[in-house]
Parts: sequence; C-alpha cells; structure tokens
Amino acid sequence: MVCFAFFINKLIAPHNPNPEKLTSYECGEEPTGNAWMPFNSRFYVIALVFLLFDVEMVFIFPWAIVFGSHEMNAVDPRWGWLALTEMFLFLGILILGLAYVWVKGDLDWIKPKPIVPTTDTNIPSSLYEKLNAEQSAYKVKEFTPETQLTSTATATATTTATTTEAPPIRKPMFKPTFKKPGNE
Repeated sequence: MVCFAFFINKLIAPHNPNPEKLTSYECGEEPTGNAWMPFNSRFYVIALVFLLFDVEMVFIFPWAIVFGSHEMNAVDPRWGWLALTEMFLFLGILILGLAYVWVKGDLDWIKPKPIVPTTDTNIPSSLYEKLNAEQSAYKVKEFTPETQLTSTATATATTTATTTEAPPIRKPMFKPTFKKPGNE
C-alpha cells in the first residue's frame, strides 16, 4: 500500500524544480553558511524538557474532563477525589524529576569550565611578581604615524650598511570611492 501511494504520487504530482524550491527553508530567512555546522547540545535539553511537559499536558486533559464531570461526581463523589489525588501524585513525580534534573545541572546552559594553568617548575612566585612589577621595560609606546615612519626609517638605515637614503614613502595609487546602489 505504501509503495502504491508513492507510485500514484509520482504519477500525479507536478515536478517543477527551480532554485527557489531547492533551497533549504530557514523560517523565511535566506540560508547562509554551511548546513553541516555543529548544533549546540543545550537545545536538545530544552527540546526534551518541552516534550516532557507536552506529554504531561496530554495526561492533564483527560483528568480535567473526569474531575470536572458533574455527572460522574453526582453518581459517586469519590471519583473527583480519586482524580484529584492521582493528578497531584502525577504532577508531584514530574516536579520531583524536574527538580532532580535542575539540581544536577542538566538544565543549565553548557558553560566551559575554566582551566587554571599549573606548572611543576621550581621558580618562586616572587620572581614572577618582580618581573611583572618592572613596568619601564614593558611600557607600551604611543602610536603615531610620524613615529612609526621615523622608527622604520632608522631601523632600515641601521640594518643596511650602505649610506643610501631611506626610500620615500609613497601615497596610495588609488582613492577608494563608494557608490550608492543604482547610481551606476
């Protein structure tokens, strides 16, 4: 029967593929990037919790019908109390399971645990503190184009043994222009 249904579908259904139909659907957005990216596992946890409470709602609807049925409660009032007790027991087990998962930390977003580096060397920590205290040797100099140009010119002059001048600094050969779309 299944193969027959597929065969009839192949005969009757129109087959008009185009680039728009062949793209993957991403909630109306244009798909970007690779589709084989790793999916964050925390979304699986949220989906499982959703399914848990979705199934819980499936069991609560019949309970509401039985608990709210005036005809059934008029015949024997114990039905209402039995339904109420069963539902509290059912919800209690589910809430207990949710609390267990919450305390265990399975509902938290996955957070990386920081790794504190350790070494097994015999260098005293006071030596590291002394090294970090020396600010003058590691001071960051202010950047300006003039100082950068002069420092590179002196560096090239000292590295080359010839007495030639440093080459002049050239300006860019083009000037970037930005056009508005449609004004071409």
